[in-house]
Amino acid sequence: MNQLFADGTVNAEVLGEGPPLVLFHSLLSDRASFDRIAPSLARRFRVIVPELPGFGASHSVEGGLPAVADRMAAFVREATAGEDAIVLGNGYGGFVALQMAIRHPGIASRLVLADCGAAFSEPGREAFRNMAAAARAKGLAAITPVAMRRLFAPDYQEAHPELMREREAAFLRTDIEVFHAACTSLAGLDLRPELAKVTVPVLVMVGDQDEATPPPMSEELSVLLPDARLHVLQGCAHVPPLQAPEAFLEAIAPFLAHGAEIRAA
Repeated sequence: MNQLFADGTVNAEVLGEGPPLVLFHSLLSDRASFDRIAPSLARRFRVIVPELPGFGASHSVEGGLPAVADRMAAFVREATAGEDAIVLGNGYGGFVALQMAIRHPGIASRLVLADCGAAFSEPGREAFRNMAAAARAKGLAAITPVAMRRLFAPDYQEAHPELMREREAAFLRTDIEVFHAACTSLAGLDLRPELAKVTVPVLVMVGDQDEATPPPMSEELSVLLPDARLHVLQGCAHVPPLQAPEAFLEAIAPFLAHGAEIRAA
């Protein structure tokens, strides 16, 4: 069921009943990237899957990643009705969740940060600057092959052509200005000095084939956070909820549900 939150500015799908579990999608995808895991999670949780600001029916916001994080904090407070919430973010959604936890202590009781980090290397920053410039100059179609390579390894793309067509179509629906602003924010991001503010338990995850946010970023994040553990997903790239839903659910189950078994639908 779709609902509007945060004064009608954030559109979200709500599934199931139980403790709230909020899922933030990546920049190169949309909330459908959680379709393979949300039904399974909804057996034990009230799963809340928003469209991040500027995506789908959610209103965009000015002010870069801090403003996005503030908007999503307002959303989480309203959507969870003040209950303790677990927030899971993948890629850009992970950066949003991390910035939100820094700026709004207590907004989440636990975090799952999949394929993100606290800061990019200089080559990583340059990649975002190049994508932002190319998107504005030539349109998203011009960078779709690069975007898909950052999401999925080449052999996976070749083996799943239908999924690739679906993901390409989803990416092409992204608002160019929203994409440009997000890339610019990520290119300048460095949250490392503020990570000590995140005192809740954190599960840091990364695919060993992730080219968008390489494993060293997650390794650094897990070391610098006060209470974090790291799990590396073998054979996965940037969106493990899509690429390997069973492995992803198995990895997060102990952290989410104290060992309760959660299997993909």
